[in-house]
Amino acid sequence: MTLPILSRRTLIGGAAALSAMPAAAQTGPGDEIVELWPGPPPGDTGARIVRKVADQSRGAATPDRWVTGIARPVLVVRRPARPNGAAVLLCPGGGYGFLSYDNEGTSQAAWLNARGVTAFILLYRLPNEGWASRALVPLQDAQRAMRVIRARAAGFGIAANRVAVLGFSAGGHLAGSLATRHALATYAPVDAADRLSARPDLAGLVYPVVSFSAPFTHAGSRDMLLGPEQTPAQRRDWSIETRVDAATPPILLVHASDDGLVPPDNSIALYQAVRAAGRPAALHIFEDGGHGFGVRLPATRSASAWPSLFATFAAGQGTFPA
Repeated sequence: MTLPILSRRTLIGGAAALSAMPAAAQTGPGDEIVELWPGPPPGDTGARIVRKVADQSRGAATPDRWVTGIARPVLVVRRPARPNGAAVLLCPGGGYGFLSYDNEGTSQAAWLNARGVTAFILLYRLPNEGWASRALVPLQDAQRAMRVIRARAAGFGIAANRVAVLGFSAGGHLAGSLATRHALATYAPVDAADRLSARPDLAGLVYPVVSFSAPFTHAGSRDMLLGPEQTPAQRRDWSIETRVDAATPPILLVHASDDGLVPPDNSIALYQAVRAAGRPAALHIFEDGGHGFGVRLPATRSASAWPSLFATFAAGQGTFPA
């Protein structure tokens, strides 16, 4: 089944809902939008979901848009001028309440494209916007995204066995969930793509939310994903460090010591779990950088070094070219 490509204007065109826009061809150089689901996404309840984009840039030279109201999850494809066959699925953060589209999406795609890597920005559904089985909704989209990327690898000019996931903050929790729960059946198959593996070949988690049960949890992300009726068992089950096993892909973790929102204990806990399982892992905790730094830190801030470290790790694991 061929998945539709939508116009880019449906993504950031104010409050218009994606579902109201017609299918269209590619609208910008190296930029296209691919819908994840051929019909209504799983868990659809008929709730009215309206796209909203909040401009957080406040006059800054770089855009910083927060997206909510995601009725139709999509992949925003950013292709490099000279592709090297590697690809990265990008999961922006936002506490599972919004998506930091530019800081943790388009800005990330730019540096990946500069290195020849094809980037796929995932606009995943938010759990509090009227979906059934709210905790499964972002993971359903992430699993489906990985399968769609692999199903169309030849058309994207990438290798199906060189697809990483890179997530930030709550998007780091989603990327970690995909890395550790890729085989979990979260939805009924809809086409041939769902016969493919959702396991990323490598995962990068940047200032990630990891544990929902430890004292250092980010309660906002936890509550937004699990809802008000959560149980201790659910909190443990959705803690990434409890799900690591022999099939977990190589994981690189990035955090700043001065992160006052999501403590670096999150990355430390996952690193210890990955190491205990005998899986490849790297952990970088920088002196300064705070939270939500993306790739916009000045070179004087130590956490600004993380993209090169991620690229080196990915090359060492065979996902990026050496």
